Amino acid sequence: MSRLFIPATSAILTIAAVVAVAQTGSTPKAVKYVVPKTPDGQPDIQGIWSNAVLTPMERPADLKDKAFLTEPEVAVYEKRVIENNNKDRRDGPIVEDVGRAYNDFWWDRGTHIVKTRRTSLVTDPPDGRIPPTLPEAQKRAADRVAARRQHPADGPEDRPLQERCIMLNSAGPPMVPSAYNNNYQVVQAPGYVTILNEMIHDVRTIPLDGRPHLPPQARQYMGDSRGRWEGNTLVVDTTNFTGLTAFRGSSDALHVTERFTRTDAETLLYEFTVEDPATWSKPWSAAIPSVRVSGPLYEYACHEGNAGMLGILTGARADDAKGSK
Repeated sequence: MSRLFIPATSAILTIAAVVAVAQTGSTPKAVKYVVPKTPDGQPDIQGIWSNAVLTPMERPADLKDKAFLTEPEVAVYEKRVIENNNKDRRDGPIVEDVGRAYNDFWWDRGTHIVKTRRTSLVTDPPDGRIPPTLPEAQKRAADRVAARRQHPADGPEDRPLQERCIMLNSAGPPMVPSAYNNNYQVVQAPGYVTILNEMIHDVRTIPLDGRPHLPPQARQYMGDSRGRWEGNTLVVDTTNFTGLTAFRGSSDALHVTERFTRTDAETLLYEFTVEDPATWSKPWSAAIPSVRVSGPLYEYACHEGNAGMLGILTGARADDAKGSK
């Protein structure tokens, strides 16, 4: 016969709750989570966290007027998304491996939507959709496509940053879920917070001492981040991006504000607001509850000069030779 094991501390809490109900006739109030502190007094947000989630960035068209799912709808929705995204399927119009090159083993989309049951990660605008891109941003994107068609691989500089193993723009800021390796580690030291992303091993070291941003002419792929504490929330302000970063087509005017808040022992709420007057008609915001994972982070053995880049450039030279004949 199987038996339910209740740890001693859980038993004590259960007995205390029963006594409280018996004495007051009401359910005891939930205990407010107390954020732990680092030795130097910072709210402790350290750990390895995963932002893998089934909730899409934008609200799907079939859920246009529905900001939240009901409890009964959640399981049905999660099951449908997992089945539709399964890369091991061979039905439908795409049946060749080239169309589903990575089988389902390699993907890391998570298995659940966000706990709030929101139908999009975007929280503002209220419709759960990213604001329309401006005409100049659309032209900028079209020019990039045209340039790549004319010079697809004259040299490694013609290829995207992720192919060159420099960075994946979903690694942030802002940090958003991607195909896999949706893990990041936060480490704190006096005056600094460091964030390591598992995907292409991107690292940000964020000073907390109030220093100003770098001069406008100093541009970096991941921007220039400065942090401060507002109560138990780490607020990170990032500017000085390059045009090559191109988060969802952004320009070098991109400005990202991030907020990290421990909401319980296993959850780090990550919120961000994106502003770019050269790309979107107005700012927009999103929220992603990251969950604690045991780790460790594994090495992402991707580096400039990798064998994939050699193959791309070699293939391009072969195409050049064919075109010259």
